[in-house]
Amino acid sequence: MTRLRFGMIGLGMAVAPHARSLQDLAGDIELVHAFSPSPERRAGFSKAFGFPTCGRIEDIIEDPSLDAVMVLTPPNTHLELVERIAATGKAILLEKPLDISTPRAEALVTACERADVMLAIMLQHRFKPAAERLAARLREGRLGPLIRCSAAIPLWRPQAYYDEPGRGTLARDGGGVLLTQGIHTLDLMISLAGPVSRVCGDALTSPVHRMETEDLVTASLRFASGAVGTLDATTACFPGFPERIEMIFRHGTAILAGSSLDIHIHDGGHETVRPDNSPGGTGADPMAFPHDYHRGVIADFAAAIREKRAPRIPGRSVLHVHRLIDALLESGRTDLPVELAG
Repeated sequence: MTRLRFGMIGLGMAVAPHARSLQDLAGDIELVHAFSPSPERRAGFSKAFGFPTCGRIEDIIEDPSLDAVMVLTPPNTHLELVERIAATGKAILLEKPLDISTPRAEALVTACERADVMLAIMLQHRFKPAAERLAARLREGRLGPLIRCSAAIPLWRPQAYYDEPGRGTLARDGGGVLLTQGIHTLDLMISLAGPVSRVCGDALTSPVHRMETEDLVTASLRFASGAVGTLDATTACFPGFPERIEMIFRHGTAILAGSSLDIHIHDGGHETVRPDNSPGGTGADPMAFPHDYHRGVIADFAAAIREKRAPRIPGRSVLHVHRLIDALLESGRTDLPVELAG
Protein backbone atom coordinates (compact mmCIF):
# COMPACT_ATOMS: atom_id res chain seq x y z
CA MET A 1 0.00 0.00 0.00
CA THR A 2 1.39 3.39 -1.01
CA ARG A 3 1.90 5.70 1.95
CA LEU A 4 -0.16 8.87 2.17
CA ARG A 5 1.94 12.01 1.76
CA PHE A 6 1.38 14.72 4.40
CA GLY A 7 2.62 18.23 4.97
CA MET A 8 2.64 20.00 8.36
CA ILE A 9 2.34 23.76 8.94
CA GLY A 10 3.37 25.00 12.40
CA LEU A 11 6.05 23.59 14.70
CA GLY A 12 5.13 25.27 17.98
CA MET A 13 4.16 23.92 21.39
CA ALA A 14 1.46 21.58 20.08
CA VAL A 15 3.67 19.71 17.62
CA ALA A 16 5.15 16.92 19.78
CA PRO A 17 2.08 14.61 20.09
CA HIS A 18 1.39 15.01 16.36
CA ALA A 19 4.99 14.16 15.46
CA ARG A 20 5.11 11.14 17.78
CA SER A 21 1.86 9.92 16.26
CA LEU A 22 3.30 10.23 12.76
CA GLN A 23 6.34 8.22 13.87
CA ASP A 24 3.98 5.47 15.05
CA LEU A 25 2.03 5.64 11.77
CA ALA A 26 5.09 5.73 9.50
CA GLY A 27 3.95 2.60 7.68
CA ASP A 28 0.85 4.45 6.44
CA ILE A 29 1.85 8.14 6.38
CA GLU A 30 4.96 9.92 5.11
CA LEU A 31 5.56 13.44 6.43
CA VAL A 32 7.13 15.09 3.39
CA HIS A 33 7.43 18.70 4.57
CA ALA A 34 7.15 20.38 7.98
CA PHE A 35 7.07 24.18 7.84
CA SER A 36 7.99 26.87 10.33
CA PRO A 37 9.27 30.37 9.56
CA SER A 38 11.76 29.90 12.42
CA PRO A 39 15.09 28.23 11.54
CA GLU A 40 15.54 27.35 15.21
CA ARG A 41 12.20 25.54 15.36
CA ARG A 42 12.91 23.69 12.13
CA ALA A 43 16.29 22.55 13.44
CA GLY A 44 14.85 21.47 16.79
CA PHE A 45 12.00 19.57 15.12
CA SER A 46 14.33 17.72 12.76
CA LYS A 47 16.67 16.80 15.59
CA ALA A 48 13.84 15.59 17.85
CA PHE A 49 11.79 13.65 15.31
CA GLY A 50 13.86 13.15 12.17
CA PHE A 51 11.32 14.57 9.72
CA PRO A 52 12.25 16.88 6.79
CA THR A 53 11.43 20.57 7.16
CA CYS A 54 11.02 23.52 4.82
CA GLY A 55 11.28 27.30 5.16
CA ARG A 56 8.64 28.16 2.55
CA ILE A 57 4.97 27.52 3.20
CA GLU A 58 4.48 27.35 -0.57
CA ASP A 59 6.51 24.11 -0.61
CA ILE A 60 3.51 22.52 1.11
CA ILE A 61 0.56 24.38 -0.36
CA GLU A 62 1.84 24.11 -3.95
CA ASP A 63 3.04 20.47 -3.80
CA PRO A 64 0.55 18.48 -5.94
CA SER A 65 1.84 15.16 -4.59
CA LEU A 66 0.53 15.78 -1.07
CA ASP A 67 -2.68 14.07 0.04
CA ALA A 68 -3.20 16.16 3.16
CA VAL A 69 -1.94 19.02 5.30
CA MET A 70 -1.89 19.23 9.10
CA VAL A 71 -2.32 22.81 10.37
CA LEU A 72 -0.91 23.48 13.86
CA THR A 73 -0.64 27.28 13.79
CA PRO A 74 -2.22 29.84 16.18
CA PRO A 75 -6.03 30.04 15.89
CA ASN A 76 -6.09 33.49 14.29
CA THR A 77 -4.27 32.14 11.21
CA HIS A 78 -6.59 29.21 10.50
CA LEU A 79 -9.17 30.68 8.12
CA GLU A 80 -6.73 32.12 5.58
CA LEU A 81 -4.48 29.04 5.67
CA VAL A 82 -7.36 26.63 5.26
CA GLU A 83 -8.77 28.65 2.36
CA ARG A 84 -5.40 28.45 0.56
CA ILE A 85 -5.03 24.73 1.17
CA ALA A 86 -8.64 23.89 0.30
CA ALA A 87 -8.22 25.62 -3.08
CA THR A 88 -5.57 22.99 -3.95
CA GLY A 89 -7.85 20.04 -3.11
CA LYS A 90 -5.78 18.65 -0.22
CA ALA A 91 -7.50 17.15 2.84
CA ILE A 92 -6.95 19.15 6.05
CA LEU A 93 -6.43 18.12 9.68
CA LEU A 94 -6.75 21.27 11.79
CA GLU A 95 -5.67 21.79 15.39
CA LYS A 96 -8.50 23.10 17.56
CA PRO A 97 -10.20 25.55 17.72
CA LEU A 98 -11.54 26.17 14.22
CA ASP A 99 -10.64 29.86 14.52
CA ILE A 100 -10.87 32.79 16.96
CA SER A 101 -14.55 33.58 16.28
CA THR A 102 -17.61 31.66 15.21
CA PRO A 103 -18.11 33.70 11.99
CA ARG A 104 -14.54 32.89 10.96
CA ALA A 105 -15.07 29.25 11.96
CA GLU A 106 -18.21 29.07 9.84
CA ALA A 107 -16.40 30.62 6.87
CA LEU A 108 -13.59 28.08 7.27
CA VAL A 109 -15.99 25.12 7.27
CA THR A 110 -17.88 26.54 4.29
CA ALA A 111 -14.65 27.01 2.31
CA CYS A 112 -13.83 23.32 2.69
CA GLU A 113 -17.34 22.23 1.80
CA ARG A 114 -17.40 24.38 -1.33
CA ALA A 115 -14.04 22.97 -2.41
CA ASP A 116 -15.25 19.42 -1.57
CA VAL A 117 -12.22 19.02 0.71
CA MET A 118 -12.15 16.87 3.84
CA LEU A 119 -11.76 18.84 7.09
CA ALA A 120 -11.01 16.98 10.33
CA ILE A 121 -10.40 18.64 13.71
CA MET A 122 -7.91 17.62 16.40
CA LEU A 123 -10.22 17.19 19.40
CA GLN A 124 -8.59 14.06 20.70
CA HIS A 125 -10.64 13.57 23.89
CA ARG A 126 -13.25 11.71 21.84
CA PHE A 127 -10.57 9.09 21.16
CA LYS A 128 -9.82 8.30 24.80
CA PRO A 129 -10.57 4.59 25.38
CA ALA A 130 -12.83 5.51 28.31
CA ALA A 131 -14.81 7.96 26.17
CA GLU A 132 -15.10 5.46 23.32
CA ARG A 133 -16.34 2.80 25.74
CA LEU A 134 -19.00 5.13 27.14
CA ALA A 135 -20.09 6.19 23.64
CA ALA A 136 -20.54 2.51 22.75
CA ARG A 137 -22.63 1.88 25.85
CA LEU A 138 -24.84 4.87 25.07
CA ARG A 139 -25.47 3.52 21.58
CA GLU A 140 -26.64 0.24 23.16
CA GLY A 141 -29.28 2.16 25.14
CA ARG A 142 -29.00 0.12 28.34
CA LEU A 143 -28.61 3.23 30.53
CA GLY A 144 -31.85 4.78 29.27
CA PRO A 145 -32.55 8.47 28.63
CA LEU A 146 -30.21 11.16 29.96
CA ILE A 147 -31.43 13.14 32.98
CA ARG A 148 -28.39 15.21 33.98
CA CYS A 149 -24.95 15.91 32.50
CA SER A 150 -22.37 18.09 34.23
CA ALA A 151 -18.77 18.91 33.32
CA ALA A 152 -15.94 20.11 35.56
CA ILE A 153 -12.66 21.37 34.09
CA PRO A 154 -10.45 22.25 37.12
CA LEU A 155 -7.14 23.09 35.44
CA TRP A 156 -4.09 25.10 36.46
CA ARG A 157 -1.93 27.43 34.40
CA PRO A 158 0.66 29.67 36.09
CA GLN A 159 0.94 33.34 35.24
CA ALA A 160 4.07 32.55 33.21
CA TYR A 161 1.84 30.66 30.77
CA TYR A 162 -0.20 33.80 30.07
CA ASP A 163 2.89 36.01 29.94
CA GLU A 164 3.83 34.41 26.61
CA PRO A 165 3.06 36.90 23.79
CA GLY A 166 -0.49 36.46 22.50
CA ARG A 167 -1.46 33.78 25.03
CA GLY A 168 -5.01 34.22 26.31
CA THR A 169 -5.74 37.20 24.05
CA LEU A 170 -8.73 37.78 21.80
CA ALA A 171 -6.53 38.72 18.85
CA ARG A 172 -4.50 35.49 18.72
CA ASP A 173 -6.35 32.82 20.75
CA GLY A 174 -9.91 34.14 20.53
CA GLY A 175 -10.60 33.47 24.21
CA GLY A 176 -9.42 31.92 27.44
CA VAL A 177 -10.25 28.74 29.30
CA LEU A 178 -13.28 27.85 27.16
CA LEU A 179 -11.83 28.09 23.65
CA THR A 180 -8.24 27.10 24.49
CA GLN A 181 -8.59 24.38 27.15
CA GLY A 182 -12.24 23.63 27.87
CA ILE A 183 -13.16 23.07 24.22
CA HIS A 184 -11.89 19.48 24.49
CA THR A 185 -14.21 18.54 27.34
CA LEU A 186 -17.13 20.56 25.96
CA ASP A 187 -16.77 18.83 22.58
CA LEU A 188 -16.70 15.43 24.27
CA MET A 189 -19.71 16.34 26.40
CA ILE A 190 -21.76 17.38 23.36
CA SER A 191 -20.73 14.24 21.46
CA LEU A 192 -22.09 12.13 24.34
CA ALA A 193 -25.06 14.18 25.62
CA GLY A 194 -26.18 16.03 22.49
CA PRO A 195 -26.42 19.79 21.92
CA VAL A 196 -27.05 22.36 24.63
CA SER A 197 -30.16 24.51 24.13
CA ARG A 198 -29.86 27.05 26.99
CA VAL A 199 -27.14 28.41 29.28
CA CYS A 200 -27.06 30.80 32.20
CA GLY A 201 -23.83 31.63 33.97
CA ASP A 202 -20.80 33.75 34.74
CA ALA A 203 -17.53 34.18 32.86
CA LEU A 204 -14.75 36.29 34.34
CA THR A 205 -11.05 36.75 34.94
CA SER A 206 -10.09 35.70 38.46
CA PRO A 207 -7.54 37.52 40.65
CA VAL A 208 -5.17 34.58 40.06
CA HIS A 209 -4.21 35.73 36.55
CA ARG A 210 -3.41 38.90 34.64
CA MET A 211 -4.92 38.21 31.22
CA GLU A 212 -7.38 39.65 28.73
CA THR A 213 -9.83 36.76 28.56
CA GLU A 214 -11.75 34.51 30.96
CA ASP A 215 -10.09 31.98 33.27
CA LEU A 216 -13.22 31.10 35.31
CA VAL A 217 -16.66 30.06 34.05
CA THR A 218 -19.64 28.60 35.90
CA ALA A 219 -23.02 27.94 34.29
CA SER A 220 -26.23 25.96 34.39
CA LEU A 221 -27.06 24.03 31.22
CA ARG A 222 -30.18 22.70 29.58
CA PHE A 223 -29.77 20.19 26.78
CA ALA A 224 -31.98 19.83 23.71
CA SER A 225 -33.00 16.41 25.05
CA GLY A 226 -34.47 18.05 28.17
CA ALA A 227 -31.61 16.99 30.44
CA VAL A 228 -30.07 19.58 32.75
CA GLY A 229 -26.57 20.07 34.12
CA THR A 230 -23.79 22.42 35.16
CA LEU A 231 -20.40 23.56 33.92
CA ASP A 232 -17.38 24.65 35.94
CA ALA A 233 -14.23 25.54 33.98
CA THR A 234 -11.09 27.28 35.15
CA THR A 235 -7.31 27.48 34.79
CA ALA A 236 -6.99 28.88 38.33
CA CYS A 237 -7.37 25.57 40.23
CA PHE A 238 -3.88 24.80 41.58
CA PRO A 239 -2.24 22.34 40.94
CA GLY A 240 -4.76 21.09 38.34
CA PHE A 241 -7.08 18.09 38.42
CA PRO A 242 -8.61 15.74 35.82
CA GLU A 243 -11.58 16.95 33.82
CA ARG A 244 -14.80 15.20 34.78
CA ILE A 245 -18.11 14.50 33.03
CA GLU A 246 -20.90 13.10 35.19
CA MET A 247 -23.97 11.68 33.44
CA ILE A 248 -27.12 10.48 35.22
CA PHE A 249 -29.51 8.31 33.22
CA ARG A 250 -32.85 6.72 33.94
CA HIS A 251 -31.17 3.38 34.63
CA GLY A 252 -27.70 4.29 35.87
CA THR A 253 -24.78 6.69 36.16
CA ALA A 254 -21.55 7.15 34.20
CA ILE A 255 -18.56 9.17 35.35
CA LEU A 256 -15.64 10.05 33.07
CA ALA A 257 -12.71 11.43 35.08
CA GLY A 258 -9.58 12.11 33.08
CA SER A 259 -8.83 8.81 31.35
CA SER A 260 -11.01 6.66 33.65
CA LEU A 261 -14.63 5.55 33.43
CA ASP A 262 -17.08 4.14 35.95
CA ILE A 263 -20.55 2.96 34.92
CA HIS A 264 -23.07 1.84 37.54
CA ILE A 265 -26.42 0.39 36.43
CA HIS A 266 -29.49 -0.02 38.63
CA ASP A 267 -29.64 -3.78 37.90
CA GLY A 268 -26.22 -4.25 39.50
CA GLY A 269 -24.07 -3.93 36.42
CA HIS A 270 -20.72 -2.18 36.86
CA GLU A 271 -18.02 -1.40 34.32
CA THR A 272 -14.66 0.33 34.80
CA VAL A 273 -11.87 1.67 32.60
CA ARG A 274 -8.78 2.31 34.69
CA PRO A 275 -6.88 5.62 34.30
CA ASP A 276 -3.61 5.71 32.37
CA ASN A 277 -1.90 7.60 35.25
CA SER A 278 -0.58 10.42 33.04
CA PRO A 279 -0.92 14.01 34.35
CA GLY A 280 -3.24 14.70 31.42
CA GLY A 281 -2.10 18.29 30.81
CA THR A 282 -4.13 19.51 33.78
CA GLY A 283 -1.32 21.45 35.46
CA ALA A 284 1.55 23.80 34.70
CA ASP A 285 2.79 21.62 31.81
CA PRO A 286 -0.09 21.67 29.30
CA MET A 287 1.62 19.01 27.15
CA ALA A 288 1.96 16.39 29.91
CA PHE A 289 -0.24 13.73 28.32
CA PRO A 290 0.26 10.66 26.12
CA HIS A 291 0.02 11.01 22.36
CA ASP A 292 -2.22 7.95 21.92
CA TYR A 293 -5.40 10.01 21.46
CA HIS A 294 -3.74 12.21 18.82
CA ARG A 295 -2.63 9.05 17.03
CA GLY A 296 -6.23 7.87 16.99
CA VAL A 297 -7.43 11.10 15.34
CA ILE A 298 -4.65 11.02 12.73
CA ALA A 299 -5.17 7.32 11.98
CA ASP A 300 -8.90 7.92 11.49
CA PHE A 301 -8.13 10.91 9.23
CA ALA A 302 -5.83 8.77 7.09
CA ALA A 303 -8.39 5.96 6.92
CA ALA A 304 -11.10 8.45 5.93
CA ILE A 305 -8.92 9.66 3.03
CA ARG A 306 -8.35 6.09 1.82
CA GLU A 307 -11.98 5.02 2.29
CA LYS A 308 -13.39 8.29 0.88
CA ARG A 309 -15.61 8.82 3.91
CA ALA A 310 -16.10 11.54 6.50
CA PRO A 311 -13.66 11.63 9.46
CA ARG A 312 -15.03 10.98 12.94
CA ILE A 313 -14.60 14.66 13.86
CA PRO A 314 -15.58 16.68 10.78
CA GLY A 315 -15.32 20.45 10.84
CA ARG A 316 -19.04 21.19 10.78
CA SER A 317 -19.64 19.09 13.92
CA VAL A 318 -17.29 21.36 15.90
CA LEU A 319 -19.42 24.46 15.22
CA HIS A 320 -21.74 23.20 17.99
CA VAL A 321 -19.05 23.72 20.63
CA HIS A 322 -18.05 27.14 19.23
CA ARG A 323 -21.67 28.29 19.49
CA LEU A 324 -21.92 26.92 23.04
CA ILE A 325 -18.81 28.88 24.03
CA ASP A 326 -20.28 32.04 22.49
CA ALA A 327 -23.47 31.55 24.50
CA LEU A 328 -21.56 31.01 27.75
CA LEU A 329 -19.54 34.19 27.25
CA GLU A 330 -22.63 36.19 26.26
CA SER A 331 -24.46 35.04 29.39
CA GLY A 332 -21.42 36.04 31.43
CA ARG A 333 -21.45 39.54 29.88
CA THR A 334 -25.20 40.16 30.13
CA ASP A 335 -26.02 38.23 33.30
CA LEU A 336 -28.98 36.74 31.38
CA PRO A 337 -29.89 33.26 30.08
CA VAL A 338 -28.98 32.62 26.45
CA GLU A 339 -30.87 30.30 24.11
CA LEU A 340 -28.98 28.40 21.44
CA ALA A 341 -30.52 27.80 18.03
CA GLY A 342 -31.40 24.20 17.27
